[in-house]
Amino acid sequence: MSLELINVGYIVAAVLFIFGLKMLGSPATAVRGNWLSAWAMLIAVVVTLLDKSIVSYEWIIVGVLIGTVIGAVAAQKVQMTAMPEMVALFNGSGGLSSLLVGWAALHDGGDSLFILITVALSILIGGMTFSGSLIAYGKLAEVMTSRAIVFSAQRLVNALILVGIVVSAVLFCMDPATDSIWLYVLVGLSLLFGVMAVIPIGGADMPVVISLLNSYSGLAACAAGFAINNNILIVAGSLVGAAGIILTNIMCKAMNRSLANVLFSGFGAVKTATKVEGEVKPITAEDAFLILESAASVTFVPGYGMAVAQAQHVVRELGELLEANGAEVTYAIHPVAGRMPGHMNVLLAEANVPYDQLVEMDDINPRMNNIDVAVVIGANDVVNPAARNDENSPIYGMPIINVDHARTVFVLKRSMASGFSGVDNPLFFGENTRMLFGDAKQSIANLVAEFKS
Repeated sequence: MSLELINVGYIVAAVLFIFGLKMLGSPATAVRGNWLSAWAMLIAVVVTLLDKSIVSYEWIIVGVLIGTVIGAVAAQKVQMTAMPEMVALFNGSGGLSSLLVGWAALHDGGDSLFILITVALSILIGGMTFSGSLIAYGKLAEVMTSRAIVFSAQRLVNALILVGIVVSAVLFCMDPATDSIWLYVLVGLSLLFGVMAVIPIGGADMPVVISLLNSYSGLAACAAGFAINNNILIVAGSLVGAAGIILTNIMCKAMNRSLANVLFSGFGAVKTATKVEGEVKPITAEDAFLILESAASVTFVPGYGMAVAQAQHVVRELGELLEANGAEVTYAIHPVAGRMPGHMNVLLAEANVPYDQLVEMDDINPRMNNIDVAVVIGANDVVNPAARNDENSPIYGMPIINVDHARTVFVLKRSMASGFSGVDNPLFFGENTRMLFGDAKQSIANLVAEFKS
């Protein structure tokens, strides 16, 4: 295949990537955007395979088959509750791929300083993304503690790792052999730095970390593209990197925190939130129904607990029954609700909740005083008044959905356990709060049954 046709194919793929990414910005066009991006990737892969520089197809075909099987099985079997963990693994896989591509570029004899620098960057960013994503996966899957892991002299250790990375990268560029000891040192330190960068970040900040790691995977791919002189890899990596940084910045603003604060706040003294005490007021589904039946406005506030219970479909059904009863129904969406960016949007879209009923935090808060009933479904940190009132709280300063300002608040939880950040929630003891204990899906189903009867 001629170089001209290859470049034309890459241009077509790049254009589709750009339009696909643009469409992903709206729930109404997200599915089409995903399809466009998938076609763009298919075109990019096919065009690359037709490039004359491909030496052997056997291992490539094996890789395609294995990847296809893994992707198909994951798409069918992975639960929505495990989607954040899968995104973390995808980010890590992208980082590892970039590391290996950059490493393989050395075997092509590229010894110019520019190529060596891009190889070092792809190894550094790719290795950091891979190991950091594995730690993020461990925290999200709760196979390790979700709390910030800090120890004395942590800053010094990280500084020494960074110095070691710079020194090993420079020495590698001076002696760019494929078996250079400094190459292995660079790989090892990059993997170690990824671990050290993520362990001091607490569970409440995991959505930001996932977004940032996604950006890192794009930057690693971009560096690998320069290393092997592949235009589409440079373009796609740049798009992912830029989109990830923009999303990370949006989420940090939604939390009223800087990126530096998210990344490095764990290094300071760990704050201890004020102990919350009070009397919990449980409620039954029958009593909750009587309140909802007379409500003129109801706002659902979904959180990770809704994903765990897979309650989004019965929530939509209850919303439709409330509308039929004359109530105005909305869904309040916090930017960092759940454990990855857009988690709640994806769940509600899966249940066919109308897009115009989804209201962002900044728009719903001014209306909350006039909401008759706010139904909190498995959310915790994003509705925690301690973020407004307790300066000792680790989440102090984070904007929240002010459900405690509603006339009545129903909180659906299995128990009084704290949220992913491990912070107690004074909302549970509020005068206008009623706790509806049990599985969220079953609790909502009981309310639906009350309406239907």
